[in-house]
Amino acid sequence: SITKERTEVILQGTSSLDPHDPSAVWEEYEFKCKPGALSRRPCFISPYHYRLDWLMWFAAFQTYEQNEWIIHLAGKLLAQEEETLSLMASDPFAGREPP
Repeated sequence: SITKERTEVILQGTSSLDPHDPSAVWEEYEFKCKPGALSRRPCFISPYHYRLDWLMWFAAFQTYEQNEWIIHLAGKLLAQEEETLSLMASDPFAGREPP
């Protein structure tokens, strides 16, 4: 067995001017193969893994200090860097102002 609990890192952004506002709507970045929405069909790409999705799985077992690359990833998503967004299954801010 791997684990009995499902822990994962979820990256979200908001268009709200005040992210602490209780009415702020947070939208999730979907990964290509990382487990996400329970209603989504699982990704099957055996025998390979999408590297970013694989790293995200391991990051869920540690702190962000042990995975500093997550901070850089978040910064690139905030800047809407095309190369980084191409690694994602969906960009909830496509065609809109950056989060």
